[in-house]
Amino acid sequence: MWQDCYEGFDLLFADGFDEAIIGVDTVQMRVCYDVDKCINILRNEHGMELDEAIEFFDFNIAGAYVGEQTPLYIKTNTDYFVE
Repeated sequence: MWQDCYEGFDLLFADGFDEAIIGVDTVQMRVCYDVDKCINILRNEHGMELDEAIEFFDFNIAGAYVGEQTPLYIKTNTDYFVE
């Protein structure tokens, strides 16, 4: 869906986290993900405990730089990891 909206732009997506996409930064053309939704995907689809999912997300996903199009990870609320 998002790819179709921005055809012709070289957007970079985090594999397996499409349900956590909340938008696109149209200045730098970077995909934006909701942090809590990403962590819930790790918990629900990969069977991780909360602390394990947070650590994995912080180190392997949010902490990964893959070039100028590295996705943005945004905390959208103050509720932590509500499903």
